[in-house]
Formats: sequence, structure tokens, C-alpha cells
Amino acid sequence: MTIDHNRAVINAELPLPDGSTRRVRAWVDNGDPDLNLSRSLATQLQLAVSCNNNDNDQECSSPPPPEIIVGGMKIPLIGVKQARIPLNRVDAASVLAPGMNVEINLPSSILRHYDVLFDFPGHKFSIGAPGTIHFRGESTKAQINAENALIQLPSQIEKKKYNLALDLGASISFLSEELFDKLAAAHPDWPQMMGAVGSANVWGIADEPKWKVMRVDRVHYGPLFLANIVVVDFPKDRMDFFAKRAGVPTAGLIGSNALLNYRVGLDYAHSTVYFEFGRMFNFPDFDVIGLTLRPENDGRFTILGAADFEGKPSEPTGPDGIQPGDHLIAVDGIPVQGSTMGQVWNMLGGTPEQQRKLTIERSGREFIIAATVQHFLGELPDEKERKKRK
Repeated sequence: MTIDHNRAVINAELPLPDGSTRRVRAWVDNGDPDLNLSRSLATQLQLAVSCNNNDNDQECSSPPPPEIIVGGMKIPLIGVKQARIPLNRVDAASVLAPGMNVEINLPSSILRHYDVLFDFPGHKFSIGAPGTIHFRGESTKAQINAENALIQLPSQIEKKKYNLALDLGASISFLSEELFDKLAAAHPDWPQMMGAVGSANVWGIADEPKWKVMRVDRVHYGPLFLANIVVVDFPKDRMDFFAKRAGVPTAGLIGSNALLNYRVGLDYAHSTVYFEFGRMFNFPDFDVIGLTLRPENDGRFTILGAADFEGKPSEPTGPDGIQPGDHLIAVDGIPVQGSTMGQVWNMLGGTPEQQRKLTIERSGREFIIAATVQHFLGELPDEKERKKRK
């Protein structure tokens, strides 16, 4: 299992009509019930693709492939009603999701029929028939939506009960705007910022430069006490859609950013989730250059803006700096086009105060600016006290 921008990506195979198989990269996403394919993969599989003529519709569909093979195990897909296919230009037909090197996903509607284990410390994904995986660690009963197999876990934040989804396909965790604002007002000393950088830079949605991000002291999540969790406020329109799809009252979701030190087991047959601690390591997702990026279908990365740091833009802006609409061409001379979102953010990360040379393209002209790695979302108050005592 490759962990790319906190997303689990695996190798798989799909049978072709001529009897051969094609190797593909698959995104394992238990937080999405829909099967998704790239247009080029659907074409190779000779699936009947249909698209709406509505100019606002950016999606096509096809029947699902008959099966996908993971680790030699055949997983039928015929139970899925249809596969969704992005309506991209011909030169981007192989793109399923910009910024990801995948052509198909494994959604909750498929995973629900199996035992599933995400071993984040070991970079390993396991799937087997119910009862074949020996789950270990602490367990909790989960609410699993009967229609789409989305998972909610009983949770507490500051002794108040909530439901929070388990979404290991998400690179970051989200709380509803109402809950986020309530916690931010009650704890002005918790590190906060505006602007999606690092793992909070999910897809490069237009409003990501305005997203609010915060480090939460502690979340009681099922059997776990998750400390020092970075969360983003869930914009109301997306929260409403998410809550409707969840089918139960929910306050947000815990993404993989909070669980990278764990092995997470999904026992769908018994509505149980297992967490086994694997290591102690703090991922410096927010020691980065403060850009918000949008991955494009052609492999380029558009700059949407620069996050503020200590009350001013974290990177030079204006005619001699960066501007929204610029393209990031290279980091320290290494081209970024065709890279994944995770690879680019690895290039933009580092030790605070470290310098990076960014090659920027604007209106056909390339130039270089010096950018500085910043320590966004610093320590929580209790962490600062521990450091002082040391």
C-alpha cells in the first residue's frame, strides 16, 4: 500500500475482454460508496459509456467491470449498479482524480462484503472473506449505513457526544462549521490558521484558500483518545450533503491524517472497527511552503493563494511574488508536472526556515522566487509547557 497525500493506493488487476489482465492503481476509499473509473480504463474494458448532453454535467457512467483482482483474490464488482466516469478531455482520459495516480477506486459498497485492514505503519492493505482476517487491538461497535456502508463511530469532544465518520479516503479530518467555530471560540490558544496547506489542501477547490484549519487538543473517537488532531471546518453546503448521505446525525469525519500510526480493521459483518497502535510518530504535515494548490487534469499545479503566517502572507505576493492563477513549475529545479499531490507536498515540506526555490509560470513567462518553509499550526498549550520544562 502506498500512502500518497494520506490516501491508500494499491496495485490491482482488471481482466480485459481478450483474456489478458491490466495492472491498475486503485484508491481504497471506504468513505465513498460510488465506484469510479477513468474514461481510458472504461474504453480498454470495452464498457458501454454514456454521457448526458447537459453542459453542466461533468460526468459519464458505464456498467461496472465484472471483477477486480487484489493480491490474487477476485473481487466481484457486478453488485454495483454503475461506475461513474469523469468527463475529461481526450488528452486527460486516463485521469480519475487530478493529483492522484489512480484509475479506479475500491468504494465502501464493495469493501462492505469483506474483512478489511489498513496497516498504515506497515504500508499494507489486506482484504479477505468475512472471518478470515484476525483483527487485533481495541474495538468499538460502529453504525454502518445499510444502504451505502458508510461508517460512523460514537465520539466525544470536551465531554459532549457526537457521531464522527471514519473516512480513510480523506487526507484530513473535518468538523461541522458550527462545532469548529464553537471550539475555536472556546479555545483561542489552540493553533489556528486560514488557508488549506499540506494535507488540508485536498483537491484545490476554489474556496480552499479561505478554509479554517485548527489543531484540536483531544478527540475521544470510539475506543481511542486521539490527541493533537488537525481539522478543517466543513463548509455548510458540503456538510449538509455529507450528513444526508451518512443517514444519521453527524458532526464531521476523522480522516487518515489522524490514524497514520494505527492499523485500522473494518469488520463489516459484525459492525465493528478495530484500532491497533503501531508506532509513535508526529507527521510534520504543516511544516511546509504556504501555498494552496489545485492539481489540473493536464498534470500542472495552479496556485490558488498563499496562507497567512503570523498575520501576513507566508510567501511573497504581487507582481514579484505569487498571484492566484500562477502555475507551480518546479521546486528547487525539480519539475512538478505529472506528480501526485502527495509528491508535490513532500517537495514543499521541510524544516522551518528552510529555503526553497519555486519556479513560477505566469502568462507564459517563468521566473523564480525564494520561499520559506513555515511551522504552521504550532504546538498546543500543553505541548509548549512540556518543551519549556525540557
